[in-house]
Amino acid sequence: MARTFAYCRVSTADQTTENQVREIDAAGFKVEPKRVITETVSGSVAAMERKGFAKLVDRLEDGDVLIVTKLDRLGRNAMDVRATVEALAAQGVRVHCLALGGVDLTSAAGKMTMGVLSAVAEFERDLLIERTQAGLSRAKAEGKALGRPSALNMEQKQLVIASRREGVSLGALAKQFGVSRAAIQRIEKQT
Repeated sequence: MARTFAYCRVSTADQTTENQVREIDAAGFKVEPKRVITETVSGSVAAMERKGFAKLVDRLEDGDVLIVTKLDRLGRNAMDVRATVEALAAQGVRVHCLALGGVDLTSAAGKMTMGVLSAVAEFERDLLIERTQAGLSRAKAEGKALGRPSALNMEQKQLVIASRREGVSLGALAKQFGVSRAAIQRIEKQT
């Protein structure tokens, strides 16, 4: 008899998987609590590299059904999502995505739908990266300082450099200024 599992993922600790669990229940899938796998991990991490998902795959058997609320719960990379669904299909596991009308992603129609949607999602992600890079380049060209502000002001930096020339250790300076040893090393490299 086929067992039904649910995979619910969020990216940050301040998010909850509760809405995903409720959505799966509302769609009519009855999943035993012990078969609801939840985890907090970025979607950019390949599915098979996630601890919770890897344990889930070990539990799945031929004929089982895996439910996800959205395709991006499996991953943000179209290639990874496709590889994950194909690996599950090879095990005889059907993957249903609620956001796609509950379609079985391992069926012919599901594969086609998933391919189109994941390609569009990856295209949008690539556009976002391009826009971000263009914005950073423009800001740099305008002379704007990029990155996190320095923990030390100019006077403190000069004191660090002078102290290092006198032989004061990285550790002592890091402790004195409340920064890491790497921060002291970066100041030295800037001179």
